[in-house]
Amino acid sequence: MKQVLEQARLAKKASYSMAILPSNVKDKALKDMAKALMDNRSYILKKNQLDVENATTESKSGAFLDRLKLDDERIEQMAQGLMGIQQLPDPIGETVSMWRRPNGLEIGQRRVPLGVIGIIYEARPNVTADATGLCLKTGNAVILRGGSDAIHSNKAIIDVLSEAAYKAGIPQGAFSLIEDTDRKSAEALMQLNGLVDVLIPRGGPGLIKTVIEKSTIPVIETGVGNCHIYVDSDIEKSMANDIVLNAKVQRPGVCNAVETLLIHEKIARNFLPELATALEKHGVEIRGCQKTRDIIECSPANEDDWHTEYLDYVIAIKIVDGIDSAIHHINVYGSGHSEAIITSNYFKAQKFLNEVDAAAVYVNASTRFTDGFEYGFGAEIGISTQKLHTRGPMGLEALTTIKYVINGTGQIRE
Repeated sequence: MKQVLEQARLAKKASYSMAILPSNVKDKALKDMAKALMDNRSYILKKNQLDVENATTESKSGAFLDRLKLDDERIEQMAQGLMGIQQLPDPIGETVSMWRRPNGLEIGQRRVPLGVIGIIYEARPNVTADATGLCLKTGNAVILRGGSDAIHSNKAIIDVLSEAAYKAGIPQGAFSLIEDTDRKSAEALMQLNGLVDVLIPRGGPGLIKTVIEKSTIPVIETGVGNCHIYVDSDIEKSMANDIVLNAKVQRPGVCNAVETLLIHEKIARNFLPELATALEKHGVEIRGCQKTRDIIECSPANEDDWHTEYLDYVIAIKIVDGIDSAIHHINVYGSGHSEAIITSNYFKAQKFLNEVDAAAVYVNASTRFTDGFEYGFGAEIGISTQKLHTRGPMGLEALTTIKYVINGTGQIRE
């Protein structure tokens, strides 16, 4: 599509200027962008309300509406995220390492931007601000392609951010939003190898699968979070209850919410009834294995439930015979996102940390902490569940690569 191609060409042109922008220009732009979000809250909220009304009319789920809806607090969090990024050291130009060869050559690795980053995402308006801020700080141009459900919100946010950034000295075309929400516009972006350097999808399994299959651009997979908590036989009961409840109900529609609970059989009869009551008070539907159903009344869990990222007030529960069974289940069914063990046994905790294959592994803490802001990154571009280039919450360094720089004194190779 011509418009998408033109945006990519402008972004590519802007990326060369972005790569050499002084840190003070980038930091001033981020500060001004944060202020612009706060100054234009009423405008952004008015546009967001249109998206929420449309989603409500279409009978979208409560969890979907939660991801879509903005309020004063969430806009303030977006602004704080930009300020958090502004206050972090600029990674661009950093010398990662340097060494001297026997022939006198000095060889170094210098951190540089990726170039042009394309981001395809669903009904998450906060991604518009987070991605723009992180790409700016790392000297990358960015092309955003959000879903139709959040188009009014995304347009309002990018308009506010772009105006502030360009006034601060950011090159025109460095940020752009593809406003055409037809599927063909996303597919057009996926085919722009040579203009777009990296593509990052943020959304459900369907979106990520489509991007991986159709893109000619290198893809960083993010997001799908079939997260588990294993409650061991050695626990403090009240702490275990608090962690599970937080991980499930604090915000169930996000990728770091827990979806499956594994419980050691030795404590199941003592632990499960009280927890089930607490979950049900929060409106959580429980789907359990047969051993779970022998203890509490709940719907039966089938094979599909162990694979499912619900993003809703639903949790699957399985009773296991020990830590080895729990680790096996997680490594078979998990999505490589975030996994947790609750235990007072140091050796079991270390075993879990060593043997679970995931981007983030917790001991005695909620999976809800897998988040760029919580990790001190200011914000995040997404949570990578793959192993190449980057893994886990993607902050500034994840949006850079390295360049070898070599200093010589006239050396030639014989």
